[in-house]
Amino acid sequence: MWYPIKSPIWLRILYPQLLWHKNRDKKTLFLTFDDGPIPDVTPAILKILKKHKIKATFFCVGENIYKHPDIFEQILSDGHSVGNHTYHHLKGWKTTKIDYLNDIERCQKLTKSNLFRPPYARGTRAQYSELKKTYEIVMWDVMSGDFDTSISPEQCLQNVVKHSTNGSIIVFHDNIKAKSRVLYALPKAIEHWIEKGYDFETL
Repeated sequence: MWYPIKSPIWLRILYPQLLWHKNRDKKTLFLTFDDGPIPDVTPAILKILKKHKIKATFFCVGENIYKHPDIFEQILSDGHSVGNHTYHHLKGWKTTKIDYLNDIERCQKLTKSNLFRPPYARGTRAQYSELKKTYEIVMWDVMSGDFDTSISPEQCLQNVVKHSTNGSIIVFHDNIKAKSRVLYALPKAIEHWIEKGYDFETL
């Protein structure tokens, strides 16, 4: 499985209207989590974040919010931000514009957020053009690779600590496939970043 750990320059040039990172002059990181809320993973992540007094941004799938409203409410009550990740975790490239937008609108009724992240980081120019009227479309600066079952938890950790810098938007996942890697890498990465003097903010 190939995927870029660091968002490619050519992709950022191709889609300059999307948010890839924040201010490079500030020693601040932006932790984000995709695909939840999930009972076996999200509460454990929330516990880690609370221990370190860190706020993050959770891009939630609508059907998971519907299935687990109590965990979604915990995310909000803990002071984290939430974003829209479609209702059914759709691939934009394989979904018509109208079906994609309708699915996002369905999720929006639950998240009530102006933040949107396309699942698989895949959308069309037509979809993005329409979405930009309502949402800030958030991509990433650093991908943890925690969803990749072929890598070790230690490799996941190294992916984020080696490539993160000022203003990085870092992607982890609160889903079952990522569980062993994210729960290993996240606390160790946080300790590393704190030692390096980084602050954390929500998007």
